[in-house]
Amino acid sequence: MPTLPRTSAWQAALDCLARRDRGEVELRRALLRRRHPSQDVEAVVARLRARGLLDDGAYAERFARSRLQNSGIGSRRVDQALRARGVSREAARDGLASALQQVDEGAQLERVAHTYWRTHTRHEPAVRLRKLSAFLLRRGFPPALVHARLRALWPALREALADVDEQAQAGEMMENHED
Repeated sequence: MPTLPRTSAWQAALDCLARRDRGEVELRRALLRRRHPSQDVEAVVARLRARGLLDDGAYAERFARSRLQNSGIGSRRVDQALRARGVSREAARDGLASALQQVDEGAQLERVAHTYWRTHTRHEPAVRLRKLSAFLLRRGFPPALVHARLRALWPALREALADVDEQAQAGEMMENHED
């Protein structure tokens, strides 16, 4: 296959960024998949960075804010998604921290919890609460936040919340071990 002219890598990069926001690694992968020479890809990435059109920190913040507001997932899942897209650990954490200043993760957790509670009525409340807790943890909400919000939302289910407390404590220990 013949090599594409240098300007086509630039145009392909602009096309990729026009379709959706991307980080550096994601853009590199997209251009390399389109068989642009690696030296052209690196030149385009450097040029985009120099012009302020490619910034992993800003991308991480926009991505995190959007996911937290619209996807019903918590900060842990957002962090994983950013890392899977090639965003550095530092840029992901900084972007996530900035997004969390703008989006109330607790309010999002409550929205998801209420929706779950309304749509999963076949179980008795104590069982439903334990399942809800596990669901929220899988969605990436921090264990301590899950624990606190469920306790505030359903204080009448104190016995069932004891199991949730154990899950939250186990999750916190795992979370602290990861850092």
